[in-house]
Amino acid sequence: MTYFSNKALVFGAVVLGVLLGLGLFTFIYAEGFSYFTTDPKACANCHIMNSEYDSWVKSSHHIAATCVDCHLPHSLIPKLAAKALNGYHHSKGFTFQDFHEPIMIKPHNARILQQACLGCHGGLVHDIVAGSTTDAHAVKCVHCHSSVGHGPLR
Repeated sequence: MTYFSNKALVFGAVVLGVLLGLGLFTFIYAEGFSYFTTDPKACANCHIMNSEYDSWVKSSHHIAATCVDCHLPHSLIPKLAAKALNGYHHSKGFTFQDFHEPIMIKPHNARILQQACLGCHGGLVHDIVAGSTTDAHAVKCVHCHSSVGHGPLR
């Protein structure tokens, strides 16, 4: 090996070590392992979700559903994909502080939420929503029931 290739190897190892160290520090500081659980307290790791967590504790769904029951698909691969996508958006948003306040649900996650509502309550509301669950202008469950899971009571 030449002097320059040894130098490049050392430089590469240092850069990799710094990136790995920063990533590990950030993961631990952000309580990253908590996001692998279904504990709703993990959703309140960040202060921006405190009001959502507090209102969920007081909601009618508190005894029946956790955050992941409503906000993630129930089958494994779609659930992991949604967690990865949400994790990326949360990490980016909170690192660069470029998120909307108050926090707002993205269209993709709103579709997941609607499917979760229908998954549990579909038999009850089948006649109301039959054929209108995929239309862009369809009435969403949270339109009328915004405080069921969390949110300000109307």
